[in-house]
Amino acid sequence: MTGLNYTRFELKRAFRNRRFFMFSFGFPLVLYYLIAAPQRNTHNLAGTGISAPLYYMLGLASFGTMASMISSGGRIAGERQAGWTRQLRITPLSPRAYFRAKVIASYAMAITSMLLLYIAGTTLGVSLSARVWLEMTGLILVALLPFAALGITLGHLMNVDSVGPLTGGLVAILAFLSGTWFPLTHGFLYDVGQYIPGYWIVQARDIAYHGHGWTTKGWAVVVIWTLVLVILARIAYRRDTQRV
Repeated sequence: MTGLNYTRFELKRAFRNRRFFMFSFGFPLVLYYLIAAPQRNTHNLAGTGISAPLYYMLGLASFGTMASMISSGGRIAGERQAGWTRQLRITPLSPRAYFRAKVIASYAMAITSMLLLYIAGTTLGVSLSARVWLEMTGLILVALLPFAALGITLGHLMNVDSVGPLTGGLVAILAFLSGTWFPLTHGFLYDVGQYIPGYWIVQARDIAYHGHGWTTKGWAVVVIWTLVLVILARIAYRRDTQRV
């Protein structure tokens, strides 16, 4: 099996999963309209100077894309339990091609979720220039890198029965600390949130209002988390391989 064929297989399998399709795409959209629609005329949410439709568009994008990226852990855990990964290791498919396919499939799901929320945002009055849309999207895609590594790590550490509840609870906690549900402007949650990559997904909205993206701290947080989780993913993969 070639890397290209396996990538196509992963993409088809990801988008045919109806249960995850509804959770990753439908759930954030429903929440967005439930939260943002009643506040569509709020142009200064909690003193942030940001409109409610724009804030929650990025907030729910953070929630949906993090879930999409970490979901690879469930697929990997299922493949390990079924013996599929063991079979793949005796094929010409390299570990790099295997993980690349997982990351591409996760990004495809995340981008779809994000684009649907963008469309929903425009229906509630979000209007940005093409440059802002592109720059904002670029920052979000970069901030998702550590979550791709996190999904791979969990997939090689957890079994099928535990990975689902763990990833669901983890995404909920990360979304809370990232400011998905309400602006974080001060206090303990604000102090903690700044050191979580998901927080900087929400902060990508600053391009629309302030003309600039992340601060140096934001880039440092995303880069450090990515490096640490990539190392952990490699360790988890090697340990799992040694058990076979």
